[in-house]
Amino acid sequence: MISAAEIKSRDLTPSFARAQNRLRPPGRWTAYIAPAVTKPASAASALVARRAAFAAALAGWYREEARRLPWREAPSLYKTVVSEFMLQQTQVKTVLPYFARWLAALPDFAALAAAPEAAVLKLWEGLGYYSRARNLQRLAQALAIRPEMPRGAEAWQELPGVGPYTAAAVTSIAFGAPAACVDGNVVRILARLTADGREFRDSATAARALAPLAQELMPAAAPGDHNQAMMELGATICLRQNPLCGRCPVLAFCAAGRRGEPGAYPRLAARRVERQVVTRVWCEREGALLLHRAHAGARRLAGQHELPTAEQAGLTIAAAGRGRLLARKRRAITRFQIVESIHAARAPRPLTPGLVWAPLAQLDALVLSGPHRRWIGEILRGRAKPK
Repeated sequence: MISAAEIKSRDLTPSFARAQNRLRPPGRWTAYIAPAVTKPASAASALVARRAAFAAALAGWYREEARRLPWREAPSLYKTVVSEFMLQQTQVKTVLPYFARWLAALPDFAALAAAPEAAVLKLWEGLGYYSRARNLQRLAQALAIRPEMPRGAEAWQELPGVGPYTAAAVTSIAFGAPAACVDGNVVRILARLTADGREFRDSATAARALAPLAQELMPAAAPGDHNQAMMELGATICLRQNPLCGRCPVLAFCAAGRRGEPGAYPRLAARRVERQVVTRVWCEREGALLLHRAHAGARRLAGQHELPTAEQAGLTIAAAGRGRLLARKRRAITRFQIVESIHAARAPRPLTPGLVWAPLAQLDALVLSGPHRRWIGEILRGRAKPK
């Protein structure tokens, strides 16, 4: 085995890492190549055999390089839970201002459990996937009636909105439970560490397949820090595109990195893209805008307001499309690529169920879906500009 002194004295860096290090000054945790290259089939067992060294390298890097995030400052169970819900399918930079506002308005589980749902949704407005906010409040309400706080991952999965990943994150960070977190970032790291050549149907399938390996790599000490270090590595170093292998603290353990082909992993089946076209209408009357409010039992947008579709306004798509085009927007939701056009139209008479008149001066008080708040603001500002 090559000693640390020999590593410093010999240039064992693979060519791809040398190229990266010429572009970036190597940091304290820049790692170098291990001498042996294992076959993909044995890479996982080789990694497990070196799990103590792997965990130590990762932990040392995390102590020095972890980002300062508000849920890591004076950590608490409540901060951990809120951050984990907000970070589901959402980037850290997007979450930061929402987290600050949330904590200021709802500082603990008791405040969240007692808050009106409309206030909870208003604080969440713009983060998307609003079922997370409802589940977070239901979780707080469920905890309020329990005689004691659950501490194990299995018990947490019985609570609203808590799946295996969230349960592992919360219990490892808050209670030191040895439960491994496996999300898209961790899937990417594990697949590259072991050069796993299997093609997975999707990230969730890959997470289930790689969960046993993640658990085997879990150290007995500080499991919460280990989970956070894995997530941090995926978010800042082991990126989906252009990973920073020359700065990786565990490059010596990475089969794909040693081959210079980290971008080949993980191998996920191509996602089938579905295209949708939506026609919406813009109707105004006496300083009020016509909106559609989703009913309370709706799966995605319960209680939220959006510009009505032609169908919701009782118009055919052809009739609505004859109105002046005010905006055309494109967005992606999961596998759907959606093009939405907004046309000026006359208000339907009578109003169909779900349609409401919202005074323009009071739009800020309503809960609108994030895209629709932006679109409405853009149309109003564009109309106000001098011609």
